[in-house]
Formats: sequence, C-alpha cells, structure tokens
Amino acid sequence: MVFAAPNQALARAEEVLGSDPSPLHASVAHQVIGIWQRDWGDLRIALDHLRRARDLAARSESADREADVLAALGVALVHAGRTRQGLAALERGVEVAGGHTRARVLFRRAYASWVLGQHKAALEDVRRAIPVLRQAEDVIWTARALTLRATVHLALGAVERADADFTAAEALWDTTGQEHDKADAVESRGLAAYRSGDVPAALRLLDEAQERYAKLGTPTFMLTVRRCEVLMAAGLAREALAEADAAIKVLDGIGGQSTLKAELLLAAARAARVEGDAHTAIARADLAVRLFAGQRRSWWETHARLVLIEARVAAGRGSGRLVADAAAVAERLASFGAPAAPEASLLAGRIALVLGWREDAQRHLEVAARSRHSGPPLARMTGWAARALWARAVGSDRRVLEACRRGLDVLDDHRTTLGASELRARATAQGAELAALAARASLASGGPRRLLVWSERWRATALSAPPTRPPADPGLLSDLTAFREIAARAEAARTEGRPVPALEREQRRLEREIRSRTHHIRGDAPGDGYRFDPAELLERLGDDVRLVELAVLDGRVQVLLCGRGRVRRFEGGLLADAEREAEHVQAGLRRLAHPGAEARLPVVEAAGRRLEELLLGPAAAQLGSGPVVVVPPGRLHRVPWALLPSLRERVFSVSPSASSWLRAHGTAPPDGGRQVLVRGPGLATGGAEVPELAGRHGSATVLEYDEARVPRVLEELDGAALAHIAAHGTFRADSPLFSSLRMADGPLIVHDFERLDRSPYRIILSCCDTARFASVGADELLGLVTALLPLGTAGVVACSAPVNDEAVVPLMLALHKGLGAGASMAEALRDARAALPGDAVHQATGWAFSAFGAA
Repeated sequence: MVFAAPNQALARAEEVLGSDPSPLHASVAHQVIGIWQRDWGDLRIALDHLRRARDLAARSESADREADVLAALGVALVHAGRTRQGLAALERGVEVAGGHTRARVLFRRAYASWVLGQHKAALEDVRRAIPVLRQAEDVIWTARALTLRATVHLALGAVERADADFTAAEALWDTTGQEHDKADAVESRGLAAYRSGDVPAALRLLDEAQERYAKLGTPTFMLTVRRCEVLMAAGLAREALAEADAAIKVLDGIGGQSTLKAELLLAAARAARVEGDAHTAIARADLAVRLFAGQRRSWWETHARLVLIEARVAAGRGSGRLVADAAAVAERLASFGAPAAPEASLLAGRIALVLGWREDAQRHLEVAARSRHSGPPLARMTGWAARALWARAVGSDRRVLEACRRGLDVLDDHRTTLGASELRARATAQGAELAALAARASLASGGPRRLLVWSERWRATALSAPPTRPPADPGLLSDLTAFREIAARAEAARTEGRPVPALEREQRRLEREIRSRTHHIRGDAPGDGYRFDPAELLERLGDDVRLVELAVLDGRVQVLLCGRGRVRRFEGGLLADAEREAEHVQAGLRRLAHPGAEARLPVVEAAGRRLEELLLGPAAAQLGSGPVVVVPPGRLHRVPWALLPSLRERVFSVSPSASSWLRAHGTAPPDGGRQVLVRGPGLATGGAEVPELAGRHGSATVLEYDEARVPRVLEELDGAALAHIAAHGTFRADSPLFSSLRMADGPLIVHDFERLDRSPYRIILSCCDTARFASVGADELLGLVTALLPLGTAGVVACSAPVNDEAVVPLMLALHKGLGAGASMAEALRDARAALPGDAVHQATGWAFSAFGAA
C-alpha cells in the first residue's frame, strides 16, 4: 500500500502501532513508516524505524519477514551513504530468504546496485528475480523488476531493450492500483523518450508524472534529476539549474537521501556549466564528487569528475594535469559502458590541442570521433566535433567543413522534432562551436561567398519554418484565457495602487503552465532540406539592391556586401564595442523621447557615426544608391539602423537572415486586401492615428474599446493584408514569448500569434519596444516580430526603443500615406521620417522605427 497510497499507508501503520500489535504486525508497521520516511522524508527517522522492524522481525521467528526488512534497511543505508553496511544487510537478506521472498530481496539488491552505478550487478540480480516473480504470479513485483531492468538498460544506452521492458511493465501496471508505482513508470517512460531523442514527449511524460506525484502528496527528487537532464537537452539550462538548486534546498530541509543530494548536485553542476557559470559548476561538481566517493558510487563519481574538469577548463584552467584527468575519466567511463565516454575523450583532446600536444590530441579525438555514426543526436555531434577539431589541427579546411556540415545536419534533425519555437531556437546553442569552426574554415578556403553560406547555415534557423501550430488543446486555451484575465486584474490593481503579490504568483503559475504545454508540442514535419543558395540571393537582389550581412568571427564584425552579382568582404570593428555603443544610443533615444532633451541630439548622432564605423567599416562607402537590406547577428538586434549616416535617408529594411528575406520577398499577398485597425486601451494619445486612418481606409475593420479583445483581434488578423495595431507593448526579456500588446481584455502575447493560420501580410506596430528581441541559442531571436515572419508576414514596421506617443501619430499617418500610394514598407517609412518636423523628439521617434522583411 505504501506505493499505492503512501499517506494512507503511513496513517494505517501508525494506527497498527497504537493497537498493541504482535511482533510480526509491529515489524510490518515500522517497515512501512521506514519506507515512507526513506523515500519521502527524513532518512534518520527511516533508519530508526527500519532497525526496529528488523529487531521485531527476528522476534517473530519468520525468516522471510526478517529478509524483507533487511532488504528495505539495506536500500535505506545505501541512500544514506553507508554503502558497506547497506550491501551487507542486503547480502544477509538474500541468505536468509527463500523462494518468492528471495526474488523480492534480489530486486532490492539490484536497485541498490543501480543506485551505486554497478549496472552489471544490477542486471544479474534482476534477471534472477524476474522468472521467480513471474512464476509466483506476483504482478506488482514483476512490473517493478521490469521497470528497473529497463532503467539500467537506459543507463547503458540500450534504448530498444529498455523500450521492450517498459512496454511489458506498463501492461502489468494497468492491472494494479499501485498509483505511485504507476507514476514512477510514467517518469521512466519520459526518460526513455528523452534517450530516444524525443524531447517533447519526454517533457510531456515527466510533467504527467509530476501531476500524479502531486495528487499522492509525495516529493519528486528523482523526477527533478531527470527533468534537469531533459531541460538541458532542450536548451533550458537556466531552468534546470534553478530546479536542481531548489530541490537540494528542500531535500536538506527534510533530511532526505544523501544519494539523491549528490545526483541533484551533479545535475546542477551540468546545468551551470552549460549556462556558462563555470564557478558555480565547479562548486557543485566538487561537492558531488566528494559525496559520490564517500558513497562508493564510482560510476556516478566519474561522471561528476567529467563535469568538474569541463568546468575548470571553461574557467581557463587548462593544463597537462587536466589532460591526464580527462583521459582517465574517459577510460573509466568506457569501462562502465557509459554513453558519456566520447564526451570525456573529446575534452581530453580539446585540452591537448590547446597545449600543443598533437599526438595526445589525435589519440583522444579519434576515440571521441567513433561516436559520430550511432547513438542519440548529441552523442553523434560530439563525434563530429572531434572530427572537425582534428581536421582543423592538420590544416584540412575541406574536412573541417564536411564534419561541421554532418554535425549540424544531426542537430537539424533533432530540432525538427521540436514544435515550440522557443525550444527550436535554444537548441541551436549546441551547434555554435561547429558553426564557428566552419565559418573560420570557409573564410580561409573559400572567401566571402562561402563565408556567407556558412553564416546563413546557422543564423535565425528557428524562423526557417513556422512553429508547429498548437493543437486545439482545451487546457492550453483555458490557461491563455485565465492568464489574460489575471494579467488584466494585476494591471488594474497596480494602476489603483492596490497590492498584487497574489495575482502575480498566479500569473507566474499560468505562465509556467502555458510554456510547459507548448514545450510538449512535437514538430509535425521533417526539415525540408533547404540550403541557402547565394546565386539565388544575388539574382533576386539584382543590380540596385544591396544586402549587408554581418557575421562575427573571433569577436570581430565581418561585413559581407552582396549585390551586382558578387559577394565582397569588409572588416568592421569589435562586436563588444558595437554592443556598448548600441546601448549608449538606446539610452540617448530614451531621453530624447521626452521634450527638453534636445541637447542630447548631437551626442546621439555622434554615437550613430561611431556605430557605422564599427558595424559597416569601409563597406559604408560601397552601398550604392539603391535600397539596402541589413542582416545583423542576434546580439545587435537593438541597433536603431536609421541612425547610421549611410542609412539615414535611404530605403532600407532589416531581416534576421538572408534566407528569411528571400522567403519574405517571395511571399504573395492574400486575396481581397482586407485591412484591420486595432486600438488598445491606455495610450497617452488614445491611439489618435486610428480614427483618421479609419477615415482613409473606408472598408477597414476597426477594433477599439471593448471590441479590441484578444479572440476577436486574432480572428480579424488571421490572413489580413494589412494590420495596424496601436497598443502598449511590453517586452519580456525573462520570457520573450510572453512579450505582449495590451488589449481590452488583457495582453495579446506571442503564444497567441503562433495560433494564427496566417499572420497579416503587412503589420504595423505603432508602440514602444515591439522590435525588441531576446538573443538565444547560437544566433536566434525571440520576440513579437520574429513570431510573425515565419507565419506569413512579409513586412513589419516596429519600434526598438521607447518613443514619444504624440510624435508617433504623424509618423504613422505619413507611413500609411506612402503605403496607400503603392510604396513598400521600407520606402514608406523612409519618406515618413523625412516628412516629420525637425525637432529632436520627432527625429528620435523616426530613428526608433525600422522596417523588417521585404514587403
């Protein structure tokens, strides 16, 4: 019962102890309390109850009773880090038990061996137990044994064997009422889905297990360990670190299992390393190593040592000693049959290369490269990374490019399984090293055109196809509606000066639920195999248009100027300098949005000139007289491009990638030319341009006041030819897909836009911060504009800085005048800027807006 209804079992056991039970019954009751405390409470209390259960079992003169308690005690001792005593108790249980009970004890010893990382011993015991349990028709324990065997197979990388055992166990669990065991089975299937490469299914199953555990009221520390592993594979290392650290704090508070604490520390160390926090990774991994060593868990200790070495290297501590340490770790992991062995060999080879130890580097990298043809995607990428590093060491650019291409193809296949745009964007971080290696090799061996190809290979790839449209999930729709209502109530409370902590907590809970549900969506189609063709780009550009793609190599901006049938390369300044200058410009624009800051105008203009030198360099003089398309890297998304002198009076647009511009250029407008004007609440000017635009566009649909509610707005936006939205914009750097436009019933968020069948062909967002993005992954952007481009929008006008609301009105009216005369978005915006008054406020407002796409 303790694994069917844990809390009820605990209460029943306490009732038994209060009724003057016999030694036999008292032994059972103390064992139940001990198991409950062992798995979900204080381990010290667990050991006390289990020892009492053992002593009472001896008095009951039942060998099987004594053996059963010894097995439970042995597992608890192992979890407490008293490995030698735990194994001795388990050995004694095997000796005194017989038949059916002995099979159950063997199962527990197999479980202890799995905890210790002794996988061969675990498999041997569980294989001996299963036939006896089956013969006794013991459904529950047979299902447990099959689940454990599957889990051990997963640890050794035998996914197909694990699947077979999980399937057999699931069929047995369906015939029982063991609710906690069933939740554990769902959790294990989530781990299996992850190991087979299906991250969305893994997240869905682990969340389902979490819900089941919550209903039973039991903690979920092992689930946290597994969730952290999957979150890191999904590019969510920061979330993994937060979850692991929170679980450690709870575990310490209840005096829980030291074995679980060590595993949580290892998960936290891995997450911190991936997140780039080397010092936190070192601290967590060092403590994990010491705990695992004290627990005699060599398999786990070796994995923790690998993370510790990786973190030390990331902190700049490369040395010959670390080469030897990494090589020793790789050898031990290989002897365990651990899938992480190639990762350790790659690390040893990488350090050896830095030190110039070519023979050692070659040996270790060749071992790591063997993993490139089999195993899960990240293991194969490890193999191709090793291949690319050695090819670079021997000076073979051709082999570098081939290895990088093959490795990124593996990651492409992995990304297409992800339906959520956030996960697809974040997953690209795992290919950043390969992309950088390829960019260097392409410049050395193929010149500017090849560098352009590789710059496009791993730039804004999340925008290459629309995200998988969320299914008609009633739960998701309900959560979105509830989120809007709570957010609107919180906003109203802030306006009235009322406290909002409870509303903010509920809003954060709903955000987590919405985000979680979208992460469960699986990619609905494989990649289309599209490869960027520079010849196609040059043909579309023709003789008049120039495309400027900014690549970054070793921290310096490389300017690739495309047009008139060729690609030329110029060198700009340091990316870090450009980022700092862009922040200064943003600060200046914020001040110029308010009257009285006119004296700052020359300062901002001077910063624009410095930005041009850093970003365009000599290419600024080679732009010709025609339109320009700017393709910046993700980290330069906040640059107000209209402030650059060479672009200030020119027709120009911005695109996340050349491929994205090509797709936008080829997007046909919808039939009918339907126009939608939306006016949200609370604007300083009341969205003053909307009534006048409604008069100009007599057939336009106008949504304002109570009609400007999210469901109605989405309905009208879907497939429109032109949409103009005047509403407060909010950018969420912490969670960019919750960036929003304020409607009458609450925020219209990016997740809402992703439910459209086709977003408007052209859309104008006449509010602050709508062109702000979060730079994630290798070179990806998440925000309002980037949500629209893959969904069918060919052109967007949006703002990258706070602006003066009153100054926006004449800009928008002039913009629409140009569009009405047949101009493109970029042409109309250029002319609208020129039509503004010459004061600082209007100038800054014009600079803050950019045209994105190609319409």
